[in-house]
Amino acid sequence: MNLSERSVIIFDYDGTIADTKAGIVATATTVLREWGLGPEELSRVSELIGPPFPQAFEQVFSLPHEDAIKVTQRYRDIYTRLGIEAWPAFPGMRELLEELHAEGRRLTIASSKKASLINRGLADNGLLGLFEFVGAQDDSKGHGKVAAIRKALSLTGEEPADAVMVGDRHHDIEAASSCRIDCIGVRYGGTDQPGELEEAGAVAIAQTVEELRALLIHK
Repeated sequence: MNLSERSVIIFDYDGTIADTKAGIVATATTVLREWGLGPEELSRVSELIGPPFPQAFEQVFSLPHEDAIKVTQRYRDIYTRLGIEAWPAFPGMRELLEELHAEGRRLTIASSKKASLINRGLADNGLLGLFEFVGAQDDSKGHGKVAAIRKALSLTGEEPADAVMVGDRHHDIEAASSCRIDCIGVRYGGTDQPGELEEAGAVAIAQTVEELRALLIHK
């Protein structure tokens, strides 16, 4: 089935719908600098985008679990005080989502971010009403993005072959693959590493929102 014929589209959030890289990197840099990390270690901060917190701090910076929890709490204390300037929708994203919604496509989200932050970001960008389901870190019962994808599919009542995932990191592609769902990799958020999306098995790659539109919209 052509990607433009898939009835269910499951979006990641950070780096896919919203341009959150700068806000995440700046906030994490502030917190990790307070924690005592130096410039060489801080050069890896952008790798935090993708995995869930606090695990991301453990994976990227090898922080002990208890320290990662404390860093995450401090991070969220700062991040939740930010506004829409830290999570604007990518240019053209609102128009694309509205067009997909108008076509009758069923839009959902599967993310490792907290649901409250996703819902706030969607509301700030006027996008909240376009999505049937927002699957987030706190809905996954410890099973991460795979559980959010499965729940999105279950709630829509569709088969894996009827769905496509859209994400910016290998975590999205791997989670979708675990659910037998194809995944489009996107690069316009600048979050992926060289070759990451291809190696993970993306069925297509969009360099821009317009290229994503060309993949998803009925011709």
